[in-house]
Amino acid sequence: MPEYLAPGVYVEEISFRSKSIEGLSTTTTGFIGPARSGPVDQPPSLLTSVGDFERVYGVRSQLNFDPTDQNALMHNYLWHAVNAFFVEGGRRLYVMRVFSPFVLDGDQGDYVRADGTFKRGTYVSPFSDAATLTPVRQSREGLYEDGHARHSLQAAGDSRTIHVLSRYPGSANGSTIGSANTVRLRFTLRLGRDILGGDPVTGQPGMFAPKVGSLLNQDVVWINTAASPIGSPPGRGSLYWAERYFDTVAKSWTWRFHSSDGSPAHAPLELADFVFNPDPNKSEHIRVVTLTVTLVQSDGTSLVWDGLAFDPNHTQNGLPDSIVGRFDKDPNNTLPIVVTSDGPIVNGLDILYAIFTPDIIETLDDPRASDVARSVDVLLAGGNDGVRPGDDVYEGTADPDRTVKTGLKAFEDIDEISIIAAPGSTYGYEREYRSEAHAIINLLIAHAEQMRYRIAVIDSGDGQTITQVLNLRGQINSSYAALYYPWIQKPDPVTQLNIYIPPSGSVAGIYARNDINRAVYKAPANEPVLTAIAFEIMINKAQQEILNPAAVNCFRTFENGGLLLWGARTATNDPEWKYVNLRRYFAYLEHSIDKGTQWAVFEPNGPNLWANVRRTISDFLLNEWQSGALLGDKPENAYFVRCDRSTMSQNDLDNGRLVCLIGVAPLRPAEFVIFRIGQWTGDRRG
Repeated sequence: MPEYLAPGVYVEEISFRSKSIEGLSTTTTGFIGPARSGPVDQPPSLLTSVGDFERVYGVRSQLNFDPTDQNALMHNYLWHAVNAFFVEGGRRLYVMRVFSPFVLDGDQGDYVRADGTFKRGTYVSPFSDAATLTPVRQSREGLYEDGHARHSLQAAGDSRTIHVLSRYPGSANGSTIGSANTVRLRFTLRLGRDILGGDPVTGQPGMFAPKVGSLLNQDVVWINTAASPIGSPPGRGSLYWAERYFDTVAKSWTWRFHSSDGSPAHAPLELADFVFNPDPNKSEHIRVVTLTVTLVQSDGTSLVWDGLAFDPNHTQNGLPDSIVGRFDKDPNNTLPIVVTSDGPIVNGLDILYAIFTPDIIETLDDPRASDVARSVDVLLAGGNDGVRPGDDVYEGTADPDRTVKTGLKAFEDIDEISIIAAPGSTYGYEREYRSEAHAIINLLIAHAEQMRYRIAVIDSGDGQTITQVLNLRGQINSSYAALYYPWIQKPDPVTQLNIYIPPSGSVAGIYARNDINRAVYKAPANEPVLTAIAFEIMINKAQQEILNPAAVNCFRTFENGGLLLWGARTATNDPEWKYVNLRRYFAYLEHSIDKGTQWAVFEPNGPNLWANVRRTISDFLLNEWQSGALLGDKPENAYFVRCDRSTMSQNDLDNGRLVCLIGVAPLRPAEFVIFRIGQWTGDRRG
């Protein structure tokens, strides 16, 4: 309480109103699945468009989960789901990529068991603290176990080596399978302007004290030294690295330049010994040498990084700007490649000599040399999509030592997600992938139930018959999940053919569109499917009379109504929670009240607090009733809020518990609209 110690006027603020509860968003979605590129063990990325997805997780091209067969391709279902989500009206999407590397066995590089299945491994980033950058095993097809494409450059005659690796695994980052996955990297030497200048020496006409501008410590420079008296043409240039130091004799900072050979015969050049003349033909020259890196990706787009330094410890404005520093292995770095050094790398010259041959270096003396003549091109190779991820990869791991989460566990830290799905995880459900697909479905449901405020959108299997999808539904029982059938037909921009995609991407987008245009309490059904041109199976009314009571939500084609989502039931046997909008509306209410009443924690647990909590929640529910979300012609018929001694015992109070009882009368959808029509005669009265 305030203290009043000295006489005077005290102005204080006091609140006469209850706290307010803000309704939370119900449209944020989380997708999990394999992609062509992107992080595997980093927090999921928030996306607001398909372009955002492609920048992080690669383009729409197909995936290859069979490294022995370049024609064994699978549609990129995650990309198709993301595209459908945004087309249907979705706004915010989190994506978590899953990746499962293959494991080689024996000296022959085999990774296929006798039954034809692949040996599946656990992904460990080569840039993590637990891993090393030593070369991983390579299959006979030239693919690396960890899925990362790579290339190494080594100086002639010694062990100085530069390793270039794709930051993320995937065939899109450079693969030996097919020219479509070629990733080219170009290193180009750049020679800057002459930075040697001079100040006139007092009393000595024609003499200049040398100075340099725009030079940074540890820069690599190209120096043309005068091999004969002033007036003769400068001699052939050589490479040095610059060191800024304090001259204790002159009491000032100055420069000296070191060659790669530190022997007494190649002592450093001191700046004071340079000769500067306004006539460039009579002067020595110092020019900074930098590196330009150009990455041509598999989709044809190019990325360019210019002005990179060579020395690993080089900084500019306190930030690393060398090739190794710019492309470091920091998990927060999102550049598509990682560059590391190996061997006796001491300064920038060591890295330069590891990348460029003497013939290329000599072109620095030729002003007519083109960029091509001063460049080295390498191809990143060995990247691959691994093998098809199983349920263990979808489940994910949580490493407390590295604060790294993968799979569905990564979604546990994102509170605003309301909808989750695993597009494409049920592909092959009726074939070789049944057990793993069903396990993934169970993982999605368990995750939704654990997180409480989200619902799992479950795909039926591709090509399933009505009997088969009913068998699938019979193995699910949760009000936190909804099953959709059949798959959706749409044009494929990759193959230029019509393909079938899982419905979860479109359904999640329809959920979001329904919530934005109408409200979360309105059933997300009788809604057009904008991404569809047809459905895998044309369901008629008689067939839906079998599927609907079993809580299989169907897509229907109506002659004058178009292609519609025609079902809104959860996959539960509990009639109290059988509608999707009812489950999602209660999740919205519970989540909003949860967030909006956090202020009550640690407040004195007495009548004043109870009254404030009642007012806060009642005001929120009154707004819901006025919006048409609750049944009842009066507020007291639509909801009630109790928080007093009738809801709490003395034991509750002694243990610090505040118990509030809330009841609401939700609206259920008019799933069956019935008009009873009978005959009557014209002379019959009212």
